[in-house]
Amino acid sequence: MAVSVTLPALGESVTEGTVTRWLKAEGERVEADEPLLEVSTDKVDTEIPAPAAGVLANIKVAEDETVEVGAELAVIDDGTGAPAEAKPEAGAEAKAEAPAAEPAPAAQPEPTPAPAQAEAPAPAPAAEGTDVVLPALGESVTEGTITRWLKQVGEEVAEDEPLLEVSTDKVDTEIPAPTSGTLQEILVGEDETAEVGSRLAVIGKGAPAQAPAPAEPAPKPAEPAPAPAPEPAPKPAAEAPAAPGPVTPAEAPAPAPAAPGPTPAAAPAAPAPGGEGAYVTPLVRKLASESGVDLAEVKGTGVGGRIRKQDVIAAAEAAEAAKTQPPAAAAPAAPKAPALEVSPLRGQTVKMPRIRKLIGDNMMKALHEQAQLTSVVEVDTTKIMKMRARAKDAFAQREGVKLSPMPFFVKAAVQALKAHPVVNARINDAEGTITYFDTENIGIAVDSEKGLMTPVIKGAGDLNLAGIARKTAELAGNVRANKISPDDLSGATFTISNTGSRGALFDTVIVPPSQVGILGIGATVKRPVVIDHPELGETIAVRHMTYLVLSYDHRLVDGADAARYLTTVKEILEAAEFESELGL
Repeated sequence: MAVSVTLPALGESVTEGTVTRWLKAEGERVEADEPLLEVSTDKVDTEIPAPAAGVLANIKVAEDETVEVGAELAVIDDGTGAPAEAKPEAGAEAKAEAPAAEPAPAAQPEPTPAPAQAEAPAPAPAAEGTDVVLPALGESVTEGTITRWLKQVGEEVAEDEPLLEVSTDKVDTEIPAPTSGTLQEILVGEDETAEVGSRLAVIGKGAPAQAPAPAEPAPKPAEPAPAPAPEPAPKPAAEAPAAPGPVTPAEAPAPAPAAPGPTPAAAPAAPAPGGEGAYVTPLVRKLASESGVDLAEVKGTGVGGRIRKQDVIAAAEAAEAAKTQPPAAAAPAAPKAPALEVSPLRGQTVKMPRIRKLIGDNMMKALHEQAQLTSVVEVDTTKIMKMRARAKDAFAQREGVKLSPMPFFVKAAVQALKAHPVVNARINDAEGTITYFDTENIGIAVDSEKGLMTPVIKGAGDLNLAGIARKTAELAGNVRANKISPDDLSGATFTISNTGSRGALFDTVIVPPSQVGILGIGATVKRPVVIDHPELGETIAVRHMTYLVLSYDHRLVDGADAARYLTTVKEILEAAEFESELGL
């Protein structure tokens, strides 16, 4: 039977898509639900899975071509020679193949009728129970893409247990089960996009109706394939396992026949779940390179053995846990330059990730709409560093989080905002007005594997050092664990970016849209400076020094306003009057 691969609906207002990359070449074996190609639209970049197992017989839309939703992209042939049947939706899996399997008994009267009979009852029973719907994930979020189901049909789930992962244009998050029971039916497959309020699955009591049925048709059609073997099939099958590298159209085995009948029977062993045989996204490759993880040794848990970022993170954590203490002889060795691995991205042209594009669009919007300027002051943070060293152990034991220098800077910045509201404001261009905020909602720039995200400490002006430290640690942890919510990323009135955490002396940071100021914190370094000692007069001493950078919208904030604000922050930090909050 030949199965048509069509462009599915990828969102309410999406009418067309561009094929950016074929992950398989003509003549190659594909498995049901294995990623087959990548498609880009104006709202989402996604992978289209194979609707059935077989051989990719014909690619009808080339890379970089744009087609409408519902257009035929390719044909998958299992070798029976039956005419292609168009697939109306990408979410239809083996159930959609049941009607098409009925003509098979006429052509092959041996074992073929049995699978057809088994498939027929599958659509009949309808799952009953509690619907799992896509909840509202933020004020402006209208749809989400299912990235991973954490439970399979037939598995037991507990109420509030994570059931699936969803990605939106703002955040990746987990959706919990609304009730306890058995996962009866999955209505939206992985990599499919659904609107807020859409039904995603059904949770009920007892065993699911025909839960294993969809899995049967995939291997069965391949069984009778060896019988009609007039063509030299073994050669393509032997070549398939010999290509362990990333499956790209450029590297796919060229001599493979277009759609040979016997090929599927010998090829199922070809797809490997490991890092070399499965498709790996550039993001995952970058994460693996940064974590020192060998993808060839990682077993993928995604569809078709695809390696996901969670697999790389788990492998990195396992490797870290397995490390033993360094050899005694290595300790006194002279310091060496770090061994640098060549990045797999070197020399490649890859698709820009959606989150990277959103960040870029926001930065360009801010630069185009604002008159941005930057001022810098130098701060002596010696007292802060000594105070932190004295209090950090007791603080961690009492509050449950580490005491980093960051809460001191946030506290000082917030206190200064109360005295200088011109920096904590918004220009309403359409109305021709200015809003001076009566609360300090501080965006904290956090570096994550997906890019720069800015969760918000709401009401930071009402928090003490401990409250700021706990909230900063909580938000940063949620960002890096992909558990941050859209509401946590919105509502900032002022932003702080600790660019010095990576060693930068200072950056000329960019003011985010809808704000008029952002404070950049440079690296804290020891160096000799001239100080005015009460007894020794002017003398040179080694001090902890930090650059503070304020970028601001010059349409509202003048240079004198910026200088006054920075001077206030500097005075608060250098006075370091935080003993009472630290219990010193």
